[in-house]
Amino acid sequence: MKKLSIVVPCYNEEATVHPFLAETQKVERTMAGQLVFDYLFVNDGSKDQTLQVLREVSQQFANVHYLSFSRNFGKEAALLAGLEAADSDLITVMDADLQDPPELLQEMYAKIEEGFDVVGTRRADRKGEPVLRSFFARTFYWLVNKISDTEMVDGARDFRLMTRQVVDSILELGEVNRFSKGLFSWVGYDVTYLPYENRERVAGDTSWNFWSLLRYSIDGFINFSEAPLNLATWAGLASFILSIFAIIFVVIRRLIFGDPVSGWASTISIIMFLGGLQLLALGIIGKYIAKIFLETKKRPVYIVKEKG
Repeated sequence: MKKLSIVVPCYNEEATVHPFLAETQKVERTMAGQLVFDYLFVNDGSKDQTLQVLREVSQQFANVHYLSFSRNFGKEAALLAGLEAADSDLITVMDADLQDPPELLQEMYAKIEEGFDVVGTRRADRKGEPVLRSFFARTFYWLVNKISDTEMVDGARDFRLMTRQVVDSILELGEVNRFSKGLFSWVGYDVTYLPYENRERVAGDTSWNFWSLLRYSIDGFINFSEAPLNLATWAGLASFILSIFAIIFVVIRRLIFGDPVSGWASTISIIMFLGGLQLLALGIIGKYIAKIFLETKKRPVYIVKEKG
């Protein structure tokens, strides 16, 4: 019988671990004749009692295991650790807050049996999400699909069922600066998506806010597109050409009308505009250089302090 590993990244999820297991174990009992379930929680340096809860459930259930980091390394590191530790025929990634419906696993497995390599999930709508966040999320997906060769599905979740071959391909991408939504798409394979209604957290508070999501989206742009660099290049070229025309205009005006004192305000404005443009270009280039710097240092993506 095939084995399924359920990778669950956790950060301050002490209130959700028990409800998550209760709901997922219902599905486990339903699919007992099809799959052997194995749970792998990854504690990403939680500051609450998440680790203690994971110790308790790992002793209570033989198929529940956990990894605990030495500090908070971020969800991307937790995802990588879980995928590296999983040794099953099928692997899925789920959030502990039950925003990923466990009952979908039955339909997802049926799709795998039909021949798909990856069965992802996507939210059919964004009910319950702040309007501003929804607007920027849709804008991100629209823009990144315009400027990147890697297609990212709007509303797609990390919750997906993958074959062993797909996970091995993902793990071959030895990047330090990881953006899983892009990596999942980049490896390709036969993929299908199941839509579902958006759900609220079963308990606790999310660690994601608008600014953390904005930083995450910027990482997505940097990791999967050269468009920001191209933008800096074309903006620099355009400002250079405009400055040539401006010099010609100033010289001609000097020869025809003399050298009036007026115009200092516009001069300062132009200088500030060009200076801001240069700083923007330097910032974009700096982001790429920073990514290269971190890759060359070869630091581990995470450090495991405890296993259970």
